[in-house]
Amino acid sequence: MKRVLFFALAIVIAFSTAAVQAEAAARTAVKVGVVGEIYRDIWAPVIKAMAEEGVDIELISFADYNIPNEALNNGDVDLNGFQHYAFLNAEIANKGYTLTVIGDTFMAAMCIYSNKISDVSELKDRDKIAVPNDAVNMGRALSVLQGAGVITLREVDGAPEISDITSNPKNIEIVQVDASQIAALLPDVAAGIINGNFAKDFGFKPREDSIFYDDIRFYTDRRFVNIIVARTAEKDNAVYKRIVEAFQSDAVEDVLMGQLDGVFMPAWK
Repeated sequence: MKRVLFFALAIVIAFSTAAVQAEAAARTAVKVGVVGEIYRDIWAPVIKAMAEEGVDIELISFADYNIPNEALNNGDVDLNGFQHYAFLNAEIANKGYTLTVIGDTFMAAMCIYSNKISDVSELKDRDKIAVPNDAVNMGRALSVLQGAGVITLREVDGAPEISDITSNPKNIEIVQVDASQIAALLPDVAAGIINGNFAKDFGFKPREDSIFYDDIRFYTDRRFVNIIVARTAEKDNAVYKRIVEAFQSDAVEDVLMGQLDGVFMPAWK
């Protein structure tokens, strides 16, 4: 009797092990390259949703922005989701990567903050506004100022520059400084335009603490929209397309605008 029970138990274990192995074999593993731990919060709803569909997403966090595209191009990861169009286009032009955008994700909010006023309408003649001094972020800052009604810009291809200001009714002085220093300079200027990551590092909650919140509609193109990228040969992969759909969801929007206080704005709508 004991021998019969032993064999019966062995058969059950064998079948169970085979079932587990079959289920594991049926699952799909996808590695996604990112930069920064904040992406774990953003991707959490996607990872959960896809796991229920048999797809196991593993985030591979890189410390350097120069690595994820190389890793994707070489096949070390399956997708990446850390950059905007402008960065990818420059990487492809400079390094010859064969990569393709398969979905839009978000844009980092670049808002106006102040220690002195509560609304941009309170700006006075010849007030100073601090903006980032690098060309890309300064162009974004000028677009935000136009969206806020502070200045008017001529239409240009690419990022606008100071010389593209066509109207400045209050003669606002644009002060160009290092982007990481603007939050600390707020006591010395009327207002400052701060990148989302630096605002978060300084303890600001963009949707609550800014005097003017950024909006994707302020920009003439989508160069600053972050993206999910695949190797060009796999751009039509059905699993990857489903991951994009799972990212472009209410659950992820809730993380961006709620849990992360609007540091990033949904860009897929």
